[in-house]
Amino acid sequence: MVRGLYTAMTGMVNQMNRMDVITNNLANSDTTGYKKEGATSQTFDSVYAIKINDSSVHYIPQRIGKFNLGVKVGETYTDWSDGSYEETGNEFDVALSGKGFFAVSFADAKGNESVRYTRDGNFTVNQDGVLMTRDGDFILASDGGLITIPVPSDVTIDEFGNIYADEEFVSTLQLTDFEDYDYLKKYGENMYIAIDGATETQPSCKVIQGYLETSNVNAVSEMVEMISIARDYESNQKVIQTIDTTLEKAVSLGRV
Repeated sequence: MVRGLYTAMTGMVNQMNRMDVITNNLANSDTTGYKKEGATSQTFDSVYAIKINDSSVHYIPQRIGKFNLGVKVGETYTDWSDGSYEETGNEFDVALSGKGFFAVSFADAKGNESVRYTRDGNFTVNQDGVLMTRDGDFILASDGGLITIPVPSDVTIDEFGNIYADEEFVSTLQLTDFEDYDYLKKYGENMYIAIDGATETQPSCKVIQGYLETSNVNAVSEMVEMISIARDYESNQKVIQTIDTTLEKAVSLGRV
């Protein structure tokens, strides 16, 4: 009976983890280029052993074997499918159709520069005509340098990322893809860092000027999932309350 308390508790912890992922998706449903996340879980009869200092295990140690204490919080994964495309009419807004990322020169609070990758093509130019993100990070060209566009001018960006100002070639956007997205670490809402083991490949995408790729989060589906999670959480909560009541009665009878 006491074991049932731990089983129900692991179910509640798992639902809390799922709820955290869902609420983050909903919070970023309007974030340009955001890719929704999902949570997985595992049963312990498929694991057989407990890792030492495993933060996803929220109960007392367990012996190796098939008799388990509930569910284990699994991994969080990313859905890399394309979002919808929203027409903006802004000549500096670009979206990617297919697999690939824009390369961004990112500077942290200490001034250290590194390369980040994003699907957010909501670009602008500063007073010097340098192409940058809305947060002030510079967009990289195919040669690794910055992109300076003469302003004012009529800017055209073709499907290969070539930039023209008044029909004169200026530069080419650096487009990058990776063999395995497991080697991409999320930074913020819609930027990614290539970690050790990441292998760059030729992107299979085309650039669409005057559009932005919206988040691929379906708010209705996420809300339905949230209701399901809340019900599952309540079910585990009721199990704990029932066991607690039963134990209280057992203790009372023992005293008699």
